[in-house]
Amino acid sequence: GFRMLPGETLAGLLAEYEEVARHTDELVRTLPDLDAGHELPPAPWFEPGARWSARRVLQHIVAETAQHAGHADIIREAIDGAKSMG
Repeated sequence: GFRMLPGETLAGLLAEYEEVARHTDELVRTLPDLDAGHELPPAPWFEPGARWSARRVLQHIVAETAQHAGHADIIREAIDGAKSMG
């Protein structure tokens, strides 16, 4: 389901990503405590009323970004044959 929509451009999507990254950086800078928690949104994969600490959210963001970057690197290697490690 993650596809560019009509009218979207790579430059626009990258600019949006940069804006979200700036916002995230500001949130991290202003957190009073990494143990500060918040309720998670309703979703089938969360228990009702589940809470995560800021630390857990940030760890999740890092893990998700690394995992998806790894997937992208696998695809790139399949296309150009170049290895980035080893």
